[in-house]
Amino acid sequence: MNMSSSSETTSKGRLNLETRSIDYVPLAERHGKAWHLWPIWFCGEAHLTTLAVGIIGVGMGANLFWSAVAIILGCAFGTLFMAGHSTQGPQMGLPQLIQSRPQFGYLGALLVYLVAIATYVGYNAFNQLLVGQTLHELFDVPEHGSAIAFSLLAIIMAIAGYNTFHKVQRFLAFFLIAVMVVFTFGLFIFVKLPADQMNVSEFKATPFLAQFFVAAAYQLSWAIYVSDYSRYLPPNISVRGSFWWTYLGAMIGGVWMMLIGALAAALSPGQNLAKGLVLMGNSVYVGFGEFLLILAVLCLVTSAAQNFYGASITLLSIVDTVKTQKSTLFKRILAMLVVGGSAIFIAMTASDNFVKDFGDFLAILLYLFTPWTAINLVDFYLVRHGKFSIREIFKPNGIYGKWNWRGIGAYLVGFVAMLPFSNTGLYTGYVAERLDGADVSMLIGLAVSALVYWWLCRSQDIEKELAQIDELDKDLEKGL
Repeated sequence: MNMSSSSETTSKGRLNLETRSIDYVPLAERHGKAWHLWPIWFCGEAHLTTLAVGIIGVGMGANLFWSAVAIILGCAFGTLFMAGHSTQGPQMGLPQLIQSRPQFGYLGALLVYLVAIATYVGYNAFNQLLVGQTLHELFDVPEHGSAIAFSLLAIIMAIAGYNTFHKVQRFLAFFLIAVMVVFTFGLFIFVKLPADQMNVSEFKATPFLAQFFVAAAYQLSWAIYVSDYSRYLPPNISVRGSFWWTYLGAMIGGVWMMLIGALAAALSPGQNLAKGLVLMGNSVYVGFGEFLLILAVLCLVTSAAQNFYGASITLLSIVDTVKTQKSTLFKRILAMLVVGGSAIFIAMTASDNFVKDFGDFLAILLYLFTPWTAINLVDFYLVRHGKFSIREIFKPNGIYGKWNWRGIGAYLVGFVAMLPFSNTGLYTGYVAERLDGADVSMLIGLAVSALVYWWLCRSQDIEKELAQIDELDKDLEKGL
């Protein structure tokens, strides 16, 4: 029996906890409106980690003006892809990564799941270390204790599930906007920038490209679970609606926080980011800096909870691939505890070089998701036009097969094409060296993977496959 519930089961268990995981969400349980998506992604961006993304350009020698331009353009580009995935949730009623089976095959999708698990757990280990170090430096609280408390809060929120995310982040989004508006106006009034920071003639190509692609890749990194938070929406919600509400939330939240990070770096060169934020906040209103930092940490809890939530669903996808399962609340909680415990263990046993070494490793993992997002979007919008058999996605020997050489082939070609343009602590490609270290591999990976997959699918009889969908999914609402 597949990871699905009977027709009598609802998405709510005891204490209003979500019971579903990778299984299809029936129409009777769909609820919400398209605008509910923007608070999820605005809050997902408005935290300490996003601030750090904004300092890259200034740290490499760009002034604030050109760093800001790179941030805005990079976010505008990267958010296009994550918002494109968001529209898949209402149409399919499934979380994001399980949708990879039609492109890669029932077993082939394991590659995507394994990379996702490593990414989720790694990012949350980073988040814990960042929070622990920040709170210890500024408030002298125990580093490990605050990191563990941070993770436990995130795990509890993730266990509560989908509805809790939407309710908490909807409230938090409005509060955040009020605080950030006050802070931004205060910066304009009280903070004076050095003249060279806004000099248009001070353009430097290498830091500009680095900031652009780091911002774009950061926005794209949400793609691996974006439709997890839209899958309960009714399917009659327009594609435009789900796309634009997701895009606006993520774009505004990402740009706003990255610009604050860039400004903090420009005002306090070489200063620790958290201390820079506190100094900047206190230059506007006394005590406001510490308040901003605490708020940024609290918002990071919701982002970490999203990582734990996505990781648990991905772990259950792996289990379901090995042996099909029935979805239960207990299994979802158990999966959450496994991934949460793994992240805590990594953070607590990390060496002094962990942040740098594992950061390089995570950069490689993000490279691995660039071909995936191109293939998944091309398949949804251009090849199968959003029409899939939900039942067959959960069948090991279904119409999508165990291995799909087209998706796997396009993925490998796209990844290899990225290597000459890549730059990490582990490897610097030939082209990246000649661009003074600027990493433009994301653009190459997206283009090559998309074109190769689209070309390979021309030999597939898609029309014959699509003609079977209505019959295969007949009475789907009665259960898988």
